[in-house]
Amino acid sequence: MHVTRLELLDFRSYESVEIDLGPGPVAFIGANGQGKTNLVEAIDYLASLDSHRVSSDAPLVRAGADRAIVRGRLQREDRSALLELEITPGRSNRARVNGNPLPRVRDLIGIARTVLFSPEDLALVKGDPSDRRRFLDHMIVMRTPRLAGVKADYDRVLRQRNTLLKTAGRRSDVEISTLDIWDDHLARTGAQVVAARLALLDGLQPHATAAYRDVAAGAAEDRRIVSLEYKPSVAAIAGLRDPDDIAKALLDEIGRRRREELERGVSLVGPHRDDVVLSIGALPAKGYASHGESWSLALALRLASFALLRDDGDDPILILDDVFAELDTQRRSHLAARVADAEQVLVTAAVEADVPAELIGRSFDVAAGVVTARD
Repeated sequence: MHVTRLELLDFRSYESVEIDLGPGPVAFIGANGQGKTNLVEAIDYLASLDSHRVSSDAPLVRAGADRAIVRGRLQREDRSALLELEITPGRSNRARVNGNPLPRVRDLIGIARTVLFSPEDLALVKGDPSDRRRFLDHMIVMRTPRLAGVKADYDRVLRQRNTLLKTAGRRSDVEISTLDIWDDHLARTGAQVVAARLALLDGLQPHATAAYRDVAAGAAEDRRIVSLEYKPSVAAIAGLRDPDDIAKALLDEIGRRRREELERGVSLVGPHRDDVVLSIGALPAKGYASHGESWSLALALRLASFALLRDDGDDPILILDDVFAELDTQRRSHLAARVADAEQVLVTAAVEADVPAELIGRSFDVAAGVVTARD
Protein backbone atom coordinates (compact mmCIF):
# COMPACT_ATOMS: atom_id res chain seq x y z
CA MET A 1 0.00 0.00 0.00
CA HIS A 2 1.07 3.59 -0.46
CA VAL A 3 -0.25 7.13 -0.14
CA THR A 4 -0.64 8.92 -3.47
CA ARG A 5 -1.82 12.28 -2.14
CA LEU A 6 -1.76 14.10 1.19
CA GLU A 7 -3.88 17.17 2.05
CA LEU A 8 -3.65 19.08 5.32
CA LEU A 9 -5.81 21.92 6.61
CA ASP A 10 -4.74 23.64 9.84
CA PHE A 11 -2.64 20.66 10.86
CA ARG A 12 0.35 21.64 13.01
CA SER A 13 2.19 24.44 11.18
CA TYR A 14 0.28 24.04 7.92
CA GLU A 15 -2.65 26.27 7.10
CA SER A 16 -3.06 24.37 3.84
CA VAL A 17 -0.85 22.01 1.86
CA GLU A 18 -1.43 19.45 -0.88
CA ILE A 19 1.26 17.00 -1.97
CA ASP A 20 1.26 14.31 -4.66
CA LEU A 21 3.28 11.30 -3.55
CA GLY A 22 3.86 7.89 -5.06
CA PRO A 23 5.31 4.44 -4.44
CA GLY A 24 8.95 3.90 -3.61
CA PRO A 25 11.16 6.23 -1.57
CA VAL A 26 9.96 9.79 -0.90
CA ALA A 27 12.26 12.23 0.89
CA PHE A 28 11.36 15.47 2.68
CA ILE A 29 14.49 17.59 3.12
CA GLY A 30 14.64 20.67 5.32
CA ALA A 31 16.27 22.19 8.37
CA ASN A 32 14.89 21.44 11.81
CA GLY A 33 11.67 23.24 12.68
CA GLN A 34 10.52 23.74 9.07
CA GLY A 35 7.61 21.27 9.15
CA LYS A 36 8.87 18.09 7.52
CA THR A 37 8.05 15.85 10.50
CA ASN A 38 4.52 17.29 10.55
CA LEU A 39 3.89 15.77 7.12
CA VAL A 40 4.81 12.20 8.04
CA GLU A 41 3.17 12.54 11.46
CA ALA A 42 -0.11 13.31 9.68
CA ILE A 43 0.11 10.10 7.63
CA ASP A 44 0.97 8.03 10.69
CA TYR A 45 -1.90 9.61 12.65
CA LEU A 46 -4.32 8.87 9.82
CA ALA A 47 -3.37 5.21 10.10
CA SER A 48 -3.25 4.79 13.88
CA LEU A 49 -4.92 7.80 15.58
CA ASP A 50 -1.71 8.02 17.57
CA SER A 51 1.15 10.51 17.44
CA HIS A 52 4.75 9.60 18.19
CA ARG A 53 5.33 13.14 19.49
CA VAL A 54 2.36 14.09 21.70
CA SER A 55 -0.29 12.34 23.78
CA SER A 56 -3.23 14.67 23.06
CA ASP A 57 -4.90 16.14 19.98
CA ALA A 58 -4.57 19.82 20.87
CA PRO A 59 -0.99 20.31 19.55
CA LEU A 60 -2.05 18.82 16.20
CA VAL A 61 -4.29 21.81 15.43
CA ARG A 62 -2.64 24.96 14.11
CA ALA A 63 -2.59 27.82 16.63
CA GLY A 64 -5.71 29.94 16.21
CA ALA A 65 -7.70 27.25 14.36
CA ASP A 66 -10.62 25.29 15.81
CA ARG A 67 -9.95 22.04 14.01
CA ALA A 68 -7.53 20.27 11.67
CA ILE A 69 -8.28 18.05 8.69
CA VAL A 70 -6.01 15.32 7.33
CA ARG A 71 -6.86 13.64 4.01
CA GLY A 72 -4.89 10.86 2.40
CA ARG A 73 -5.51 8.99 -0.83
CA LEU A 74 -4.49 5.37 -0.22
CA GLN A 75 -3.65 2.96 -3.02
CA ARG A 76 -3.67 -0.80 -2.44
CA GLU A 77 -3.03 -2.77 -5.63
CA ASP A 78 -5.83 -1.68 -7.99
CA ARG A 79 -8.06 -0.17 -5.28
CA SER A 80 -8.07 3.40 -4.03
CA ALA A 81 -9.61 4.95 -0.92
CA LEU A 82 -9.81 8.51 0.38
CA LEU A 83 -9.30 8.63 4.14
CA GLU A 84 -10.29 11.78 6.02
CA LEU A 85 -9.94 12.70 9.66
CA GLU A 86 -11.30 15.83 11.33
CA ILE A 87 -9.50 16.61 14.59
CA THR A 88 -11.36 18.85 17.05
CA PRO A 89 -9.75 19.13 20.51
CA GLY A 90 -12.24 18.89 23.34
CA ARG A 91 -14.84 17.22 21.11
CA SER A 92 -15.24 13.93 19.30
CA ASN A 93 -13.12 13.58 16.18
CA ARG A 94 -14.80 12.45 12.97
CA ALA A 95 -13.61 10.15 10.22
CA ARG A 96 -14.74 9.41 6.66
CA VAL A 97 -13.78 6.91 3.98
CA ASN A 98 -14.60 7.89 0.41
CA GLY A 99 -16.80 10.65 1.82
CA ASN A 100 -18.87 8.28 3.97
CA PRO A 101 -18.87 8.95 7.74
CA LEU A 102 -17.62 6.11 9.93
CA PRO A 103 -19.76 5.18 12.98
CA ARG A 104 -16.68 5.38 15.23
CA VAL A 105 -13.48 7.24 14.54
CA ARG A 106 -11.44 4.21 15.61
CA ASP A 107 -12.89 2.31 12.63
CA LEU A 108 -10.31 4.24 10.61
CA ILE A 109 -7.46 2.40 12.33
CA GLY A 110 -5.71 -0.18 10.20
CA ILE A 111 -7.13 0.82 6.81
CA ALA A 112 -3.68 2.30 6.23
CA ARG A 113 -0.84 0.66 8.13
CA THR A 114 2.39 2.39 9.07
CA VAL A 115 5.65 1.63 10.82
CA LEU A 116 7.49 4.72 12.06
CA PHE A 117 11.09 4.90 13.24
CA SER A 118 12.16 8.15 14.91
CA PRO A 119 14.79 9.42 17.38
CA GLU A 120 12.22 8.98 20.15
CA ASP A 121 12.51 5.21 19.64
CA LEU A 122 15.60 5.09 21.81
CA ALA A 123 13.08 5.15 24.68
CA LEU A 124 12.01 1.62 23.66
CA VAL A 125 15.33 0.45 25.05
CA LYS A 126 16.28 3.07 27.62
CA GLY A 127 12.89 4.40 28.68
CA ASP A 128 10.16 3.40 31.12
CA PRO A 129 7.95 0.29 30.82
CA SER A 130 5.17 2.55 29.53
CA ASP A 131 7.24 3.21 26.37
CA ARG A 132 7.49 -0.50 25.64
CA ARG A 133 3.81 -1.12 26.45
CA ARG A 134 2.85 1.64 24.03
CA PHE A 135 4.98 0.03 21.32
CA LEU A 136 3.26 -3.32 21.85
CA ASP A 137 -0.24 -1.86 21.92
CA HIS A 138 0.36 0.21 18.78
CA MET A 139 1.47 -2.92 16.96
CA ILE A 140 -1.35 -5.18 18.11
CA VAL A 141 -3.86 -2.60 16.91
CA MET A 142 -2.07 -2.25 13.55
CA ARG A 143 -2.28 -6.04 13.09
CA THR A 144 -5.79 -6.49 14.51
CA PRO A 145 -7.77 -3.21 14.47
CA ARG A 146 -10.64 -4.61 16.58
CA LEU A 147 -8.23 -4.70 19.52
CA ALA A 148 -8.38 -0.90 19.61
CA GLY A 149 -11.84 -1.37 21.11
CA VAL A 150 -10.58 -3.97 23.58
CA LYS A 151 -7.75 -1.68 24.71
CA ALA A 152 -10.16 1.26 25.04
CA ASP A 153 -12.48 -0.92 27.14
CA TYR A 154 -9.59 -1.96 29.38
CA ASP A 155 -8.47 1.64 29.91
CA ARG A 156 -12.05 2.66 30.77
CA VAL A 157 -12.45 -0.21 33.26
CA LEU A 158 -9.08 0.62 34.83
CA ARG A 159 -10.05 4.28 35.34
CA GLN A 160 -13.40 3.40 36.88
CA ARG A 161 -11.95 0.70 39.08
CA ASN A 162 -9.23 3.05 40.36
CA THR A 163 -11.88 5.63 41.19
CA LEU A 164 -13.80 3.02 43.19
CA LEU A 165 -10.67 1.78 44.97
CA LYS A 166 -9.99 5.29 46.24
CA THR A 167 -13.28 5.27 48.17
CA ALA A 168 -14.27 1.62 48.66
CA GLY A 169 -12.03 1.10 51.69
CA ARG A 170 -14.07 3.69 53.60
CA ARG A 171 -17.50 2.74 52.29
CA SER A 172 -20.11 0.01 52.70
CA ASP A 173 -20.30 -3.57 51.47
CA VAL A 174 -22.20 -2.27 48.45
CA GLU A 175 -19.05 -0.62 47.10
CA ILE A 176 -17.02 -3.77 47.80
CA SER A 177 -19.50 -5.94 45.86
CA THR A 178 -19.38 -3.44 43.02
CA LEU A 179 -15.60 -3.78 43.05
CA ASP A 180 -16.02 -7.54 42.48
CA ILE A 181 -17.78 -6.75 39.20
CA TRP A 182 -15.00 -4.42 38.08
CA ASP A 183 -12.43 -7.07 39.04
CA ASP A 184 -14.05 -9.44 36.56
CA HIS A 185 -14.18 -6.80 33.82
CA LEU A 186 -10.53 -5.91 34.39
CA ALA A 187 -9.44 -9.54 34.25
CA ARG A 188 -11.40 -10.37 31.09
CA THR A 189 -10.38 -7.32 29.05
CA GLY A 190 -6.86 -7.38 30.45
CA ALA A 191 -6.46 -11.03 29.44
CA GLN A 192 -7.23 -10.18 25.83
CA VAL A 193 -4.62 -7.43 25.86
CA VAL A 194 -1.99 -9.69 27.43
CA ALA A 195 -2.73 -12.57 25.04
CA ALA A 196 -2.39 -10.24 22.05
CA ARG A 197 0.91 -8.84 23.35
CA LEU A 198 2.30 -12.33 23.90
CA ALA A 199 1.29 -13.42 20.40
CA LEU A 200 2.90 -10.28 19.01
CA LEU A 201 6.20 -10.94 20.78
CA ASP A 202 6.17 -14.53 19.52
CA GLY A 203 5.87 -13.16 15.99
CA LEU A 204 8.41 -10.38 16.44
CA GLN A 205 11.18 -12.48 18.01
CA PRO A 206 12.52 -14.21 14.86
CA HIS A 207 12.34 -11.00 12.83
CA ALA A 208 14.07 -9.01 15.58
CA THR A 209 16.79 -11.67 15.83
CA ALA A 210 17.48 -11.54 12.10
CA ALA A 211 17.35 -7.74 11.92
CA TYR A 212 19.66 -7.25 14.89
CA ARG A 213 22.24 -9.72 13.60
CA ASP A 214 22.30 -7.76 10.35
CA VAL A 215 22.37 -4.29 11.88
CA ALA A 216 25.00 -5.30 14.46
CA ALA A 217 27.23 -7.09 11.95
CA GLY A 218 30.82 -6.91 13.17
CA ALA A 219 29.94 -7.16 16.85
CA ALA A 220 31.12 -10.12 18.91
CA GLU A 221 28.94 -13.18 18.37
CA ASP A 222 27.52 -13.10 21.91
CA ARG A 223 26.53 -9.44 21.38
CA ARG A 224 24.51 -10.22 18.24
CA ILE A 225 21.81 -12.24 20.02
CA VAL A 226 18.67 -10.48 21.24
CA SER A 227 15.62 -11.67 23.13
CA LEU A 228 12.22 -10.14 23.86
CA GLU A 229 10.68 -11.43 27.07
CA TYR A 230 7.27 -10.40 28.37
CA LYS A 231 7.36 -9.55 32.06
CA PRO A 232 3.79 -9.72 33.41
CA SER A 233 2.70 -8.25 36.73
CA VAL A 234 1.42 -11.75 37.58
CA ALA A 235 4.11 -14.43 37.62
CA ALA A 236 1.54 -17.19 37.01
CA ILE A 237 0.89 -15.81 33.51
CA ALA A 238 4.35 -16.88 32.34
CA GLY A 239 3.90 -19.61 29.74
CA LEU A 240 0.15 -19.02 29.31
CA ARG A 241 -1.42 -18.09 25.95
CA ASP A 242 -5.14 -18.79 26.29
CA PRO A 243 -7.12 -15.67 27.32
CA ASP A 244 -9.35 -17.67 29.69
CA ASP A 245 -6.32 -19.03 31.56
CA ILE A 246 -4.78 -15.56 31.70
CA ALA A 247 -8.04 -14.06 32.99
CA LYS A 248 -8.15 -16.64 35.79
CA ALA A 249 -4.55 -15.88 36.77
CA LEU A 250 -5.30 -12.16 36.81
CA LEU A 251 -8.46 -12.61 38.88
CA ASP A 252 -6.67 -14.83 41.40
CA GLU A 253 -3.90 -12.24 41.83
CA ILE A 254 -6.44 -9.41 42.13
CA GLY A 255 -8.12 -11.31 44.95
CA ARG A 256 -4.81 -11.96 46.67
CA ARG A 257 -3.84 -8.28 46.56
CA ARG A 258 -7.27 -6.81 47.29
CA ARG A 259 -6.32 -5.46 50.71
CA GLU A 260 -3.16 -3.80 49.35
CA GLU A 261 -5.11 -2.21 46.49
CA LEU A 262 -7.72 -0.83 48.89
CA GLU A 263 -5.00 0.61 51.09
CA ARG A 264 -3.21 2.26 48.20
CA GLY A 265 -6.30 3.17 46.17
CA VAL A 266 -4.90 1.94 42.85
CA SER A 267 -5.01 -1.17 40.65
CA LEU A 268 -1.79 -3.13 41.09
CA VAL A 269 -2.56 -6.02 38.76
CA GLY A 270 -3.03 -6.02 34.99
CA PRO A 271 -1.33 -5.30 31.68
CA HIS A 272 -0.86 -1.64 32.66
CA ARG A 273 1.82 -2.90 35.09
CA ASP A 274 3.64 -5.20 32.63
CA ASP A 275 6.95 -4.71 30.84
CA VAL A 276 9.12 -6.26 28.14
CA VAL A 277 12.71 -7.19 28.99
CA LEU A 278 14.92 -6.57 25.95
CA SER A 279 18.24 -8.38 26.21
CA ILE A 280 21.45 -8.41 24.20
CA GLY A 281 23.41 -11.56 24.89
CA ALA A 282 22.90 -12.58 28.50
CA LEU A 283 22.22 -9.09 29.88
CA PRO A 284 19.21 -6.76 29.75
CA ALA A 285 19.74 -3.94 27.27
CA LYS A 286 18.50 -1.28 29.67
CA GLY A 287 21.44 -0.29 31.83
CA TYR A 288 23.96 -2.53 30.04
CA ALA A 289 23.80 -1.81 26.30
CA SER A 290 26.03 0.84 24.79
CA HIS A 291 24.49 3.80 22.96
CA GLY A 292 25.19 2.16 19.61
CA GLU A 293 23.74 -1.17 20.73
CA SER A 294 20.63 0.58 22.01
CA TRP A 295 20.14 2.26 18.64
CA SER A 296 20.66 -1.07 16.86
CA LEU A 297 18.06 -2.75 19.06
CA ALA A 298 15.50 0.03 18.58
CA LEU A 299 16.07 -0.16 14.84
CA ALA A 300 15.74 -3.97 14.91
CA LEU A 301 12.37 -3.67 16.69
CA ARG A 302 11.03 -1.37 13.97
CA LEU A 303 12.44 -3.53 11.18
CA ALA A 304 10.86 -6.56 12.85
CA SER A 305 7.53 -4.70 13.01
CA PHE A 306 7.76 -3.93 9.31
CA ALA A 307 8.60 -7.55 8.45
CA LEU A 308 5.76 -8.92 10.61
CA LEU A 309 3.16 -6.64 9.02
CA ARG A 310 4.55 -7.53 5.59
CA ASP A 311 4.07 -11.21 6.46
CA ASP A 312 0.38 -10.44 7.00
CA GLY A 313 0.14 -9.88 3.25
CA ASP A 314 0.64 -6.19 2.52
CA ASP A 315 3.56 -3.81 2.84
CA PRO A 316 2.94 -1.16 5.49
CA ILE A 317 4.04 2.41 4.79
CA LEU A 318 7.48 2.81 6.33
CA ILE A 319 8.31 6.20 7.86
CA LEU A 320 11.90 7.09 8.77
CA ASP A 321 11.68 10.39 10.61
CA ASP A 322 15.00 12.17 10.99
CA VAL A 323 16.88 9.02 12.01
CA PHE A 324 19.83 8.93 9.64
CA ALA A 325 21.69 11.71 11.44
CA GLU A 326 21.59 9.48 14.56
CA LEU A 327 23.05 6.41 12.81
CA ASP A 328 26.62 5.70 11.80
CA THR A 329 27.50 4.77 8.22
CA GLN A 330 27.20 1.02 8.79
CA ARG A 331 23.78 1.22 10.40
CA ARG A 332 22.55 3.58 7.67
CA SER A 333 23.57 1.16 4.95
CA HIS A 334 22.03 -1.85 6.70
CA LEU A 335 18.78 0.03 7.22
CA ALA A 336 18.64 1.18 3.59
CA ALA A 337 19.38 -2.32 2.28
CA ARG A 338 16.58 -3.85 4.36
CA VAL A 339 13.86 -1.38 3.35
CA ALA A 340 14.75 -0.27 -0.17
CA ASP A 341 12.23 -2.70 -1.68
CA ALA A 342 9.32 -1.49 0.49
CA GLU A 343 6.30 -0.30 -1.47
CA GLN A 344 6.61 3.17 0.06
CA VAL A 345 9.28 4.67 2.31
CA LEU A 346 8.83 8.22 3.61
CA VAL A 347 12.08 9.81 4.80
CA THR A 348 12.74 13.11 6.54
CA ALA A 349 16.22 14.57 6.88
CA ALA A 350 17.89 17.91 7.55
CA VAL A 351 20.28 17.50 4.62
CA GLU A 352 20.17 15.22 1.59
CA ALA A 353 23.64 13.88 2.38
CA ASP A 354 22.20 12.09 5.44
CA VAL A 355 19.90 9.95 3.27
CA PRO A 356 21.36 6.79 1.65
CA ALA A 357 21.28 6.89 -2.15
CA GLU A 358 18.87 3.92 -2.24
CA LEU A 359 16.23 6.06 -0.49
CA ILE A 360 16.50 9.21 -2.58
CA GLY A 361 13.56 8.95 -4.94
CA ARG A 362 10.90 11.59 -5.26
CA SER A 363 12.10 14.51 -3.14
CA PHE A 364 10.62 17.65 -1.62
CA ASP A 365 12.21 20.70 -0.04
CA VAL A 366 10.48 21.89 3.12
CA ALA A 367 11.15 25.45 4.33
CA ALA A 368 9.00 27.63 6.59
CA GLY A 369 5.99 25.39 6.04
CA VAL A 370 6.27 25.51 2.23
CA VAL A 371 6.68 22.16 0.46
CA THR A 372 8.27 22.27 -2.97
CA ALA A 373 8.78 19.28 -5.25
CA ARG A 374 12.27 18.95 -6.70
CA ASP A 375 12.65 18.46 -10.44
